[in-house]
Amino acid sequence: MTVQEMVQEIPSLSIEDRKLLISVLVDSIIESAGLKKRDILEFAGIGLELYDGTDAQEYVYKIRSEWDNRP
Repeated sequence: MTVQEMVQEIPSLSIEDRKLLISVLVDSIIESAGLKKRDILEFAGIGLELYDGTDAQEYVYKIRSEWDNRP
């Protein structure tokens, strides 16, 4: 079966089978590229030195106001 034939069969798969197919493909790409799956917990504390105590919502308001004042 060619790749094109496989692609044509995708619409006939159930949603769950499509999700499984995506997962298998992504895992295959990650493995063949020598990449490592990362656990979100590995990123705990990253960028902590950038935090200056500013409230998150206040930060968003500040950034958005800067967008409004662009030339």
